[in-house]
Amino acid sequence: MAGSTPPKKSKGHSEIDRIASRDDAPFVEAAWLYYHDGLNQNEIADRMKVSRATVVNYLNEVRKRDWVRVYLDSNVFLEHQLADELCKAYGLKEALIAPDDPHDPVSSGARAVRAAADWLPRLLVPGDRLGVSWGETIYQVAQNVAHVPIDDLTVVQLLGSRPAALGFAAEACTSMLAQKLGGQCINLHVPLLLSNKTIRDTLCEEPVIAAQLKALATCNKTILACGKCSEDAHVVRTGILNVSNVAKYREQGAAGVICGRLIDTEGEPIVAAIEDRMIGVSLEQMRGKEMSLLVAAGSGRATSARAAILGGYVTHLATSTSIARELLDMAA
Repeated sequence: MAGSTPPKKSKGHSEIDRIASRDDAPFVEAAWLYYHDGLNQNEIADRMKVSRATVVNYLNEVRKRDWVRVYLDSNVFLEHQLADELCKAYGLKEALIAPDDPHDPVSSGARAVRAAADWLPRLLVPGDRLGVSWGETIYQVAQNVAHVPIDDLTVVQLLGSRPAALGFAAEACTSMLAQKLGGQCINLHVPLLLSNKTIRDTLCEEPVIAAQLKALATCNKTILACGKCSEDAHVVRTGILNVSNVAKYREQGAAGVICGRLIDTEGEPIVAAIEDRMIGVSLEQMRGKEMSLLVAAGSGRATSARAAILGGYVTHLATSTSIARELLDMAA
């Protein structure tokens, strides 16, 4: 629970607005009694001489302000049998498996994202250089990471910028993670895809860009997602490849996308025609890291996750039960 901050006003919470404008103490007191002292809402209402509805509003407000964060110990998901089997089958250092939502497949992906967000700070130590991929999954992880400052952390954008719906661009993912983790942010201030190779090469020779490219090559840890090679893939939605391009490369064996670059079912590169116009981390630079956290969340991710693991781009995996079981079936 953090210290006092100027209150955010919420519509429909007139009593909260009135009290918060005067003093944050009731919010802090309610949160302390509930989360530290273990009192229920009725007991807190009696103690504070307010209604139970007011206590509910207090607790909702402190969660909105990010003063309180409730999470499950990630060891619960690291130490069960399915995670152990997955690590043995694929040579992973650790696997974190969030339980599927039996009523909503979409929520299963969200659970895996939230579990990855809780896990990531525990995988980092002072002095690390964390390379950050892009896309909806990584953006959602960044949104869910708690404010956990890590000394001398550097957070590096691994590929150039590309317009993306709802802010899923690479620079947004990197900046948000750097803010949450208290790290120095190194953005890559160039487009991901240029109109021709000559412009791409010229930009890469600029001293400031050359320094940023050198920085991304020094990352000892990464967080990434491996996209699908489908009509609704992130590379299609952002205009890097069109539907017919993706279909063509899929026929050539493309099974996943890492930082805008295609890999086959064994994780080996499939060189697309656009690659000599791209600015960003190479697949070779993504291999062999001290820690590489792959977040495989959402339906249809098992094939691409397997490709990324086999290619040597992954040491740690955060996923859901259904994807973990699919991966084990593929390994059999």
